[in-house]
Amino acid sequence: MSERYLLDTSALLTLIEDEQGAQRVETIFRNHAVLIPWVCLTELHYISQQETDLAEANKRYALVRATNATLLWEANESILLTAASYKAKHRLSLADALIAAFATEQRATLVHKDPEYEALAGQLNLEALPYKT
Repeated sequence: MSERYLLDTSALLTLIEDEQGAQRVETIFRNHAVLIPWVCLTELHYISQQETDLAEANKRYALVRATNATLLWEANESILLTAASYKAKHRLSLADALIAAFATEQRATLVHKDPEYEALAGQLNLEALPYKT
């Protein structure tokens, strides 16, 4: 496994909902180290509850937990300060600032389907999946 990839919530949903870009996420899971921060699991669960129901949210959460991904459960001071800096300088949600900070800390490529991250181009490695039209 050469490169490390950190999957944003949008990348997880792309795979689960078989959206455009799902094959790329599948390939990343098969061939690379995958990281998922706790904030993505939180977003996955609440978005799934809002769009479907609690049972589906629990199913999706269990599905992600069953993968070979490394789950990042703790944020250190460096992640906190990096997220604060990203949030202060760019129009990012707090969740996206935290996710980007985890990717920066882990020196991982952030895989996403969220145009908000484009503001961070040049500050960390980004791989955009096809945006929804």
